[in-house]
Amino acid sequence: MFRSAPAPSSKIRAAAPLALGGLFLGSGLLHFLTPKPFEAIMPRALPAPRAWVYGSGAAELVCGAGLLTGRRWAGPASAALLLAVWPANVQMALDSGSGRLPSAADHPVVAWGRVPLQIPLIWAALQARPSRDER
Repeated sequence: MFRSAPAPSSKIRAAAPLALGGLFLGSGLLHFLTPKPFEAIMPRALPAPRAWVYGSGAAELVCGAGLLTGRRWAGPASAALLLAVWPANVQMALDSGSGRLPSAADHPVVAWGRVPLQIPLIWAALQARPSRDER
């Protein structure tokens, strides 16, 4: 007769991909509006850093929209994107304290803190569930 309230963990699992989707939309826009900070963290072995920044920004916008609309592909694609940009976070950590990075990103605690942050973000992406239309 009475439905029990969802467990807090299921609420977190439901909210995680939505939060990540919003984060991706904001970050994706920043890739286009202010690309220089993202260029600074690109691994130097990659040619044409601006192209990589725009490409990853576009991918974040697409994944963000997919997560927010519950598309079946969005969770796995978002997890793959997070793995693909992990080297930039490692590069940022390695460069921290050198003066090469803008503002707070140059602080080692901030820069190294981003490296393990990818793990819960990947977890959030993998919590995505397809919309009812796609089941």
